[in-house]
Amino acid sequence: MPEILVVDDEPGIRELMREILEEEGYEVRAAENGTAARAALDAKVPDLVLLDIWMPDVDGVTLLKEWKTQGRLIMPVVMMSGHGTVHTAVEATRLGAFDYLEKPVAYKQLLETVRKAMDTRRVTPTTSGSLESLGRGEAIKRLTQRLHLAASAGLPVLLLSEPGIGEDRVAQFLTPPDGPFVQVDDATLLADRPADLLLRAKGGLVFVPDMAALSSMQQKGLALLVARRAEFATRVVAACQCPPAQMMAEGKLLRELHDQFAHAVVELPPLRARREDIPELAARMLEDACARLLIPPRVFSEAALALLATYDWPGNLAELDALAGRLALEETREPVEPANIEAILGKPAKATGPAGIELMLHLPLKDARDAFEKAYLEALLEECHWGMSRAAERAGLDRTNLYRKVKQLGIEAPGKDK
Repeated sequence: MPEILVVDDEPGIRELMREILEEEGYEVRAAENGTAARAALDAKVPDLVLLDIWMPDVDGVTLLKEWKTQGRLIMPVVMMSGHGTVHTAVEATRLGAFDYLEKPVAYKQLLETVRKAMDTRRVTPTTSGSLESLGRGEAIKRLTQRLHLAASAGLPVLLLSEPGIGEDRVAQFLTPPDGPFVQVDDATLLADRPADLLLRAKGGLVFVPDMAALSSMQQKGLALLVARRAEFATRVVAACQCPPAQMMAEGKLLRELHDQFAHAVVELPPLRARREDIPELAARMLEDACARLLIPPRVFSEAALALLATYDWPGNLAELDALAGRLALEETREPVEPANIEAILGKPAKATGPAGIELMLHLPLKDARDAFEKAYLEALLEECHWGMSRAAERAGLDRTNLYRKVKQLGIEAPGKDK
């Protein structure tokens, strides 16, 4: 069901529009000001935004300009104002607004404008397929949303990844429909014939799987691909396992290349950060392995699936797939039990936080949950160098909720005065 975000500081207008639009079969969220609108967009991108121009904290035109600059204007936005001018309407349209409505908005005009705006959503998709092969949990949904934003903005994308996560599948997802996918396995082509790569990938995507392994000349070739991508209607995606700022500080990355990718660095969530995906992925991989080997199917027991979710999987999807292959080759067709998994992987290590927290069976459930959340967030924030945006993405939270949790649990950055 299409969703509309109504942003207006007048409660009566918000509720009236909610009532009208819900009667027409739309889902409606409401935001009372610019701050709430930002939070709503962080949480989920709607199909359409009805945006008031005059609001107490930030005007709608400024908000529209902000979304465009950030590459987040991937949904139609209809501006509204009771004190509009021709200049304001022209400015909003220039910035990317779909249309402009004067308040009070007539019933028929509202519905007709909404219908036309929704029709613009039925355009050719900008990506290929889905990321369900990586999982279907909240972290993958957020990743999909982030990738759509980068693709719509036309930005070169750098995938920050651990080994085995599936960055090639993410790059294939970012390939325009029906466009060629060109993976650069021979990096010498970047230094010798970068224009040939653009010709081969015209209308599609060039993927460089390991940017950290490129020589200085190969990096210059990649920078050329990025600079000329618009001429060939080609997207450029690279992957690496080291943050680009760290690579540049160590003299391993050209500043030009760092700056080209700086606006769309997308961190791919490791398997241990989305444990809810593991049982379904494992079951699918075991089924696929049996089919690939032309042998009778084998399945996991419920206890085995639960056990799989407790491992940390440093090799991520590749490691899980390798396990499925080994289990498929075992002579028995009996369901896989925990003992079969432990015979290959050993027993999973007990998860401990900064204070050595394990099961905490001596605590009431609420206290144990709070202690775990505090330990988890402290460890995650430390790993993310106390970058709240990056930590929020890793945790599958929006920034507002993360800030609230940090304050509620009394978490403070090291060195902060108390």
